[in-house]
Amino acid sequence: MPEEKNVAVVAEAKVTQHTGEAAFFDVDNTLMKGASLFHVARKMYERKAFTLSQAAGFAWKQFKFVMRGENMDDVHAVRDSALTLAAGITVDDIKALGEEVYDEMIESRIWPGTKALAEQHLRVGRKVWLVTATPIEVATVISSRLGLTGALGTVGEIDGGMYTGRLVGDILHGPAKAVAVQLVAEQEGLDLDHCWAYSDSANDIPLLTMVGHPVVINPDSKLRRHARENNWPVYDFRSGRRAATLGLKAATVGGAVYGLWRGFSRFRTPR
Repeated sequence: MPEEKNVAVVAEAKVTQHTGEAAFFDVDNTLMKGASLFHVARKMYERKAFTLSQAAGFAWKQFKFVMRGENMDDVHAVRDSALTLAAGITVDDIKALGEEVYDEMIESRIWPGTKALAEQHLRVGRKVWLVTATPIEVATVISSRLGLTGALGTVGEIDGGMYTGRLVGDILHGPAKAVAVQLVAEQEGLDLDHCWAYSDSANDIPLLTMVGHPVVINPDSKLRRHARENNWPVYDFRSGRRAATLGLKAATVGGAVYGLWRGFSRFRTPR
């Protein structure tokens, strides 16, 4: 009897494996609410890595990101600020910071619906990758905690165990995501016509159009329009459509900014 059971399990595994197929998920506003890099910045502030005025700038960009979606000028500004701040920080410190950020700030912001989609792909034997502009160390933590295959993220240059403040390549955003996924497909032997990609932003249209199954999650207005024109599936895990929940979202973000300010204020108060 044990031998028959083992044979059945092996046979089932062969049926459910989808060789050559994978799913690629954006992170910010797709897998989680808001921008992951903002929470990294907040944690760095708690460690006194930068000033209150710099923290306020990150908070404002997070507010705009949640309200209207990605803006390339803001993405590049955050990138440049983060690189400057990261110079001289050790790799071990960033890895530890990534663990803390996930536990304290990111885990509670994961969209259950997106997580369920990723888990469904895993159940049927597809590999699942995160593809994000977030630093690779943080992206890897998120991927590992969710039991995913791996992560593609922005890579900082390292010298002597410390970050130099320069990038290896460019920030993994927009068309760069499509290039990175193409490389993974070649390395893993994937057929992109039988792969999935998920994103909230029109900046990821190059990634979405390169796979056979593009899926839109919590889309900005431009991507929603593009998805409608191309008959792409759309999932919105926010509390209703953007126009109907603008007030609620503003209140939520306002509360988050207030909470952030209170957190920052603790470090200004004389002890």
